[in-house]
Amino acid sequence: MGDMTSAPDIHLREAGLRVTAGRVALLNAINEQPHSDAETLCRLVQGKVPTISVQSVHNVLHDLTEVGLLRRIEPAGSPARYERRLGDNHHHVVCTTCGTIADVDCVHGEAPCLTPSDTSGFTVHTAEITFWGLCPACANAATASSAVARSAITSSAVARSAIADTGAATSTPPALASF
Repeated sequence: MGDMTSAPDIHLREAGLRVTAGRVALLNAINEQPHSDAETLCRLVQGKVPTISVQSVHNVLHDLTEVGLLRRIEPAGSPARYERRLGDNHHHVVCTTCGTIADVDCVHGEAPCLTPSDTSGFTVHTAEITFWGLCPACANAATASSAVARSAITSSAVARSAIADTGAATSTPPALASF
């Protein structure tokens, strides 16, 4: 079908679907924010099609997926997400903290990129691989948070040491003795 990011109306017609404002707006929204879920897409589309409902978005997403204009991905613990990157063998990496999803090109190339030890009689067409980890923003936040925590622990230890050196805190205050 060629470049899926251009001319949504052409792709809709080629797929045998009517061109509607909702369908075009959804395809454009997914181009702008791939890996979005239905509720996010509904919010994005409502600026152009104010009367569209979440249920309508779900219906259109289903129709677009059925005719091959979208790919539905379902990372564990996440609502279904949609993308227009089709026709290649790529995988996804998901942030375990914020849920951000990014594409990862397959180093093998053709599908399926994994061969099961036993197919149980199945003819395997594809393997879905999802990598899990921290996105750069969450990794940086975790590093910064760890640095702050280490700093707080060090500051607390220094303060306790200074108090001990002065003999100011030789007994537990009565209010804390019961803990």
